[in-house]
Amino acid sequence: MKRNDLTRRLARDANLSNAAAADELGRVVHDIVKSLRRGVPVRLPGLGTFTPGRQPDFRFDSKPAPRGRQK
Repeated sequence: MKRNDLTRRLARDANLSNAAAADELGRVVHDIVKSLRRGVPVRLPGLGTFTPGRQPDFRFDSKPAPRGRQK
């Protein structure tokens, strides 16, 4: 998925303008990069973990997170 696609989906799902969604997405990416530069791993629940270091890495979660409430 490209950044523009993600921005449009975020805007639609969060009832935001495309510009506001792009700002929020930019803030999240900035926060992730900032944490990694400080040497702090960043976990994205249901997706995986970014780990900093000489060879940055991303590890997917071994089990997918449950989707919504099941009845």
